[in-house]
Amino acid sequence: MFGGSFNPVHKAHRKFTEKVIESLELDKIYIVPTYSSPHKQGFDMASPKDRYNMCKIAFKGVEKAEVSDIEINRKGKSYTCDTLAELSRTHCNDRIFLVMGADMYLTLQDWKNPEKIFSLATIVTFPRDSDNYKSLKKHSEFLKNMGAKSVILNEKVIKLSSTTVRENIRNKEFVYRFLDKEVYKYIVDNNLYGM
Repeated sequence: MFGGSFNPVHKAHRKFTEKVIESLELDKIYIVPTYSSPHKQGFDMASPKDRYNMCKIAFKGVEKAEVSDIEINRKGKSYTCDTLAELSRTHCNDRIFLVMGADMYLTLQDWKNPEKIFSLATIVTFPRDSDNYKSLKKHSEFLKNMGAKSVILNEKVIKLSSTTVRENIRNKEFVYRFLDKEVYKYIVDNNLYGM
């Protein structure tokens, strides 16, 4: 499971997903846009439906990736522990991985019911750089004492945030460097992010 606000989904999200599929030899990865993120609130948050639709466009053609509306259909605050519990019921014989960026990994102990998350899934993350890798390794020991199992994939990923992408969309700068052309077309056609 790779969850997030995906506001908007960008090329780094796709690259990140492809690397995880390859590195862990996954059978399937669910891309799960939040309905309402407890971590991210803001006036420039696209609707759940728009973020879901953009993910469907962005991950089209990524073998083994499936965009899920599990959190959107549940509505309310999107808590990872609840989504993992639901996935574990439908995939009771499977090993479940929870994929996240480095920033989220370093705050995982503060999420709702972290022990439940740790009991249901192995956590997977990528470092942003070599210094960040050291921080993640150190933090993994802390989380291990809380019952977490972690995999830190030491591979290069594109450093990119959705905040940066939104700023570039508003300024009409470098958008194709960061966004799938069809995702950008969807943003323009639907007047998202101040377009």
